[in-house]
Amino acid sequence: MAIYKIVEIGDEILREKAKPVKEVTPNIHKLLDNMADTMYEANGVGLAAPQIGVSKRVIVVDIGEGLIELINPEIVEVSGHTVTDTEGCLSVPNMIGEVSRADKLVVKGLNRKGEEVLYRAKDFLARAFQHEIDHLEGIIFVDKASNLRKVE
Repeated sequence: MAIYKIVEIGDEILREKAKPVKEVTPNIHKLLDNMADTMYEANGVGLAAPQIGVSKRVIVVDIGEGLIELINPEIVEVSGHTVTDTEGCLSVPNMIGEVSRADKLVVKGLNRKGEEVLYRAKDFLARAFQHEIDHLEGIIFVDKASNLRKVE
């Protein structure tokens, strides 16, 4: 496995719309493995492929309940309330801010076997999915955040 350098704000790839994965190949498996290793090494809870310089619609998330790998993820349903909470981002070191997001949603995508999977997410997992899927659209949390501030 490999630990990648995380791309930081200012790099153009973070502003691009990531390309859909046409086929789940061994290279995609390797990408998923390396993304997970990179996320864990950086003590993150999520990582999108553009954050390691790869313009593909792939995310990994682990909020402490086990690794979720999603290829071509999309939000198919949003419900519940909008909740504002503090977020940070591995691509925006030492900054946090308040971001409003839906507290319940349904996300679909492909797993590493190429099978369609569905996640009904709420609270922190819903927030993590929205944050990572935003990256696939070229959106960084600072675009939505208020009360941005430095942390050391």
